[in-house]
Amino acid sequence: RKIYGCEFQSSMLGFDEYMNLVLDDAEEVHMKTKNRKPLGRIMLKGDNITLLQSVST
Repeated sequence: RKIYGCEFQSSMLGFDEYMNLVLDDAEEVHMKTKNRKPLGRIMLKGDNITLLQSVST
């Protein structure tokens, strides 16, 4: 499904040569409403990645 105005926040466990990511404790965050949906451990396909950003906790 396509999600516009949304980002994922998580810890990255690993990646491969296609930039597919394994994310742990992932959350889907809608930018307008700031609603958060917990997703747990997911694999995000590299084709869907626009930006990676490191943040301190």
